[in-house]
Amino acid sequence: MKMPDAFSTRYRDLLGGTYDCVDRIVLNAYFPLAQSPGGFRCWWRALCGGDDTLDDTHVMRFAGHFSRRVQAFAKKSGIPLIFCDRGERKHEVAEPHVPSNPAFRGVFCILVGRAPAPVRQVKRFGKGGIDIKTRTPYPWVNHYSFHIMDPQWGHVIVKLCPHPPFNAQIILNGHEYVARQAQRKGIEFTKEGNCFTEVSDAAGLAKVADTMSTSSAVGRLVQVCERWIYSACLCFALTREEQERTRFRYEYSVYQGEYSRNLLFTRGRQMEQVFDTVIDRTRAPLDIRTVKTIFGYKRRPFKQRGRNSKPPKIEVVVERPAWNLTVFKIHFGRLTVKIYSKGEHVLRIEAIAHNTEDLRCGRRIDRFPEMVLALKEMVEHFLEVLHSMDAAFIDNHTWEHLSAPSTLGDARIAGLDLTDPRTRAVIQAVVALAPNPQGFFVSDLAAQVNTIRPTQPSPYQPRQAAYDLKKLRAKAFVSKIEGTRRYELLPDGLSTLMAIDLLYNKVINPLLAAARTCTASPLPQPRTQIDVHYKNILNEMHGLFRTVGIAA
Repeated sequence: MKMPDAFSTRYRDLLGGTYDCVDRIVLNAYFPLAQSPGGFRCWWRALCGGDDTLDDTHVMRFAGHFSRRVQAFAKKSGIPLIFCDRGERKHEVAEPHVPSNPAFRGVFCILVGRAPAPVRQVKRFGKGGIDIKTRTPYPWVNHYSFHIMDPQWGHVIVKLCPHPPFNAQIILNGHEYVARQAQRKGIEFTKEGNCFTEVSDAAGLAKVADTMSTSSAVGRLVQVCERWIYSACLCFALTREEQERTRFRYEYSVYQGEYSRNLLFTRGRQMEQVFDTVIDRTRAPLDIRTVKTIFGYKRRPFKQRGRNSKPPKIEVVVERPAWNLTVFKIHFGRLTVKIYSKGEHVLRIEAIAHNTEDLRCGRRIDRFPEMVLALKEMVEHFLEVLHSMDAAFIDNHTWEHLSAPSTLGDARIAGLDLTDPRTRAVIQAVVALAPNPQGFFVSDLAAQVNTIRPTQPSPYQPRQAAYDLKKLRAKAFVSKIEGTRRYELLPDGLSTLMAIDLLYNKVINPLLAAARTCTASPLPQPRTQIDVHYKNILNEMHGLFRTVGIAA
């Protein structure tokens, strides 16, 4: 399992796997010639044969033709055509219409919503003079979102403006692409929403996900756009003959991008403990200098040009959009990094470019690998500043497991009560008998316990030793040597029982006794090394109690 950063390496023993993936990708599709007034006029001449019909009426007429053709197509094909209100979450509207048949291909839903768009305004003056400009501010017009099921990318959205020059946006999901490629390679997985929660081959999935970061990803992005934008979307504005006659061809740029590192924990409780500690220990020390380092900037982001532009947002926030979800975010202008949990076992660290211009590596689609690399560096810089606890302090349920009942075969066996002197004596006796390579009998354990507790009211009997050995066997601390009546202490059991014995007798009892002592007693002379350690631990414990707020 590849551990790409110190944060993941720190918790490698708690992880079942890790993978990086490009998430949401938003591409802008535009016809370069028609973006300028002169180019728009040349394209119109090729389309209509001259400038006689170049006016606002004929330009606006394209939107009406587009609307009628789309409605007729939807009615004939039985495809839902839904008009959405402003602010309505369109992916939630389309979700019930996603086809259940995995073999379905094509458009399955069309949503109509209003949004601002650059609409051309034509003014005529003098003898044949034409002035073409873009309306300001951008008017709100209908946009048509074609929801498409693609064989390689799954759910694809093409959002097209019906006004010339028919600018469009293509929205893709990298997790959907990785899921389909993993299925072809025979990798089994469980997927909840936009996340892999269980994977049979984490290394294989990571290899598939890494293909989204290579230069070959550019060709795949262009292919999925070309496969649908002309035949399923632009065809309602321009026929195939008009597209070829005017040489109408889209070019693409990357508008938004998301990149995530996903850590698959084997236990959800350990993931929650790590995540809660990250929020508590990282939020306070973050300053503007550290934030700039995360995003690779030497200065604060500049305010964008425009009368209505807002000042850049620089903030560290903790959001709770749902009762079982906490999101730790850092905003830096139009860039964001965040860490949050997905499902019960996945911790996701994500970098988002709300506008790829701020990545400072160009916006054309051939620069896509450089954008992914920039987002990956943001994730790794973010992981470098996360403060969390040592993996050794992550709860692995050892303490609760000791006192909880267990099973040995079909029998239910009680847990270990560490407050019982008999149980502690049994632990000491088993540890004392562990060095014997041939193991020990039940009678040996009973004799050793009687040696440790010579003043007990009644002698410790072999039948009691047999019952206590069942408890240790149920916890997988002790095993019976096959074909004999002897028992042996397993390596994990030896380390755990020795730690319990030492902590109880040499750490917990002395510290509790010192904490309850109200009067200072003279220190022993001469002081041994263990006395020095006890004193240092006591001072540190008092400091810890003050920090967590339990000291008087």
